[in-house]
Amino acid sequence: MPLVLCQPDRPAGRKRRLTAPPVAALARELGLPLVQPERALEAHDALAATRPDAIAICAYGQLLPPALLQIAPWLNLHPSLLPRWRGAAPIERALMAGDVETGVTIMRTEAELDAGPIVAVERFAVGPDEDAGDVERRALEVGVPALAHALAAAQACTLDWVPQPADGVTYAAKLERADRLVDPLSDGALETANRVRALRPRIGALLDLDGETTVIWRVTATQEPLAPGQVRVVDGALAIGLWGGSLCVEELQSPGKRALPAADWLRGRRAPPVACTKPA
Repeated sequence: MPLVLCQPDRPAGRKRRLTAPPVAALARELGLPLVQPERALEAHDALAATRPDAIAICAYGQLLPPALLQIAPWLNLHPSLLPRWRGAAPIERALMAGDVETGVTIMRTEAELDAGPIVAVERFAVGPDEDAGDVERRALEVGVPALAHALAAAQACTLDWVPQPADGVTYAAKLERADRLVDPLSDGALETANRVRALRPRIGALLDLDGETTVIWRVTATQEPLAPGQVRVVDGALAIGLWGGSLCVEELQSPGKRALPAADWLRGRRAPPVACTKPA
């Protein structure tokens, strides 16, 4: 018997309306049995009663206690090439590091974070202009069939577990506000471009433009000769000087406003900015 386990409905949006997680909404739409405990351990009896061959898990958001892990193999769809980028933000950290290849690993969830044995790996190249949303979509495209195949193998008792290598472990720490801050006086152009695309389309990098903290959504490299912290309008966009080169800001967002192409953003201002700094 199938069973869906996910987080409880939570308040969301400006009006803080109680909102179901997407998985819960889909389970209800499909008429599947659903449990949403505050603590995962509270689902033990319901999960055990289904006598599963395996349990699929992806971005559940809680550490699973040993009592749950012992019910059946938990097959985790993790969007990185383990053991690289274990942890909370593997896609964003891979892009920030400038990785040119990533992928999906199907692995068994164990007590140590993302350290369980591997069932399957799917690799793909990362283009220089791809952002976190692009990589997430591609990870799902290759990861869902791989997870389905692993579940079928679990049902047939033919899963083949391969231990993770001891070398090459890196951790994808949870994103903090500091990860969003662009410092023109110390950050390089490539580093900043990677940061911006890693935080697009949901988070955004932050840059202080003439005293206003602005969300930066899209940039490209430029040959404009600018000193670190200097800003110049070039062909309807903003060129900003960094410690190592310069970038053209093509899309940005003022506080409380919607994201705009740079040309539209500039038309809404009395004067273009002339300096940029790291936000406080």
